[in-house]
Amino acid sequence: MKTMMYREAICEALDEEMARDKNVLVFGEDVGVNNGTFKCTAGLREKYGDLRCKDTPISETGFIGMGVGM
Repeated sequence: MKTMMYREAICEALDEEMARDKNVLVFGEDVGVNNGTFKCTAGLREKYGDLRCKDTPISETGFIGMGVGM
């Protein structure tokens, strides 16, 4: 049995899904440049690029605009 922290499991699951399907992306506040508030997206931006691991503005309307634009 493999032991890991919860945040490591989240990052591993995101990595597996992003590798499996090129349509999967992560976007949110500080998920790209800062690797997520709790480092849940550590390394994903470097591995998959800025278009698939994207920081969003703090504004909720910014999130909506990005989603509609996609």
